[in-house]
Amino acid sequence: MKLSSRWFIYPVVLLAIVFLVQQGSLSQQPLNGFELSQPLIPADQIFHGGPPKDGIPALDSPSFDAANKAAELRDADKVLGLVHNGQARAYPIRILNYHELVNDRVGDEAVLISYCPLCGTGMAFRREIDSRVYNFGVSGLLYNSDVLMYDRQTQSLWSQILGKAVNGPLKGSALEQLPLEHTRWGEWRRRYPDSLVLSFQTGHSRDYSRTPYEGYSQSSSLYFPVANRDGRYHPKEKVIGVSFGGEQRVYPFSELEKHFAGVALGNRQQALKSQVGGQVFVLHFNKSAQSARITDGEGRALPSLTAYWFAWIAFYPDSEVFQAQAR
Repeated sequence: MKLSSRWFIYPVVLLAIVFLVQQGSLSQQPLNGFELSQPLIPADQIFHGGPPKDGIPALDSPSFDAANKAAELRDADKVLGLVHNGQARAYPIRILNYHELVNDRVGDEAVLISYCPLCGTGMAFRREIDSRVYNFGVSGLLYNSDVLMYDRQTQSLWSQILGKAVNGPLKGSALEQLPLEHTRWGEWRRRYPDSLVLSFQTGHSRDYSRTPYEGYSQSSSLYFPVANRDGRYHPKEKVIGVSFGGEQRVYPFSELEKHFAGVALGNRQQALKSQVGGQVFVLHFNKSAQSARITDGEGRALPSLTAYWFAWIAFYPDSEVFQAQAR
């Protein structure tokens, strides 16, 4: 069987795994070699996602192309955009669908780019804790349908969305989140023409022209159980959420579209000033690129999380939900 064909049938295999999970057939299987010891999340809500440990290979030696050399990218392609230490970098979702983690360095700083295809969540973190740099891999385990990462130095398990070690020697430690933007390649390149972009020459043989999650983002179905469900929006509605001072607020994109309906686009982005947990910020929404980001009053990017509605509400069920007011 050709490798591209193998990845094409991945959703079918994944659905079979979901069935086994729901029937309890995998409940007694080892969790990819990880031993749970009073984890910070419910042990019975950690699920085997299907692939073995490192079955989804993280990228440890990423290479980059100049924006004007990225011939394989289309303007409509989704990317995660990072601006850090004065450098702009884009990470195509077409690549991250198959690797999920990139152990990168920006200047002299070690950073982690993480993406969970099931939750639509991309997050960036500093990889250094207490002067030690950690390298991360994909455990093959999930919590609330979100990827559980692990660090190779201590084998601790980390929740991507929580940004925290939930099991192992580093349990309770947190990674410092960096601002990361979900947008389209054409929009990112327009704003950052000197950006570097993660090369499709990854050292792995994958068909990056197709997604192994065909139709998933439109479906209302979830592959794995989550702790909290909320039917106010489609499960895969895109949202941007913020958490400051122990308070959370989430902005569904459909509500942002209503809020800005009839407003002249101008530079194609619209701004909404808000405050959560004492933090004043400006939310910038781009309907055409289906992207949002937040900055402080000085225009500096702040950490946020773009995700599917179900994923945000699974972790933060008590969030305040932004709703557009009738004009």
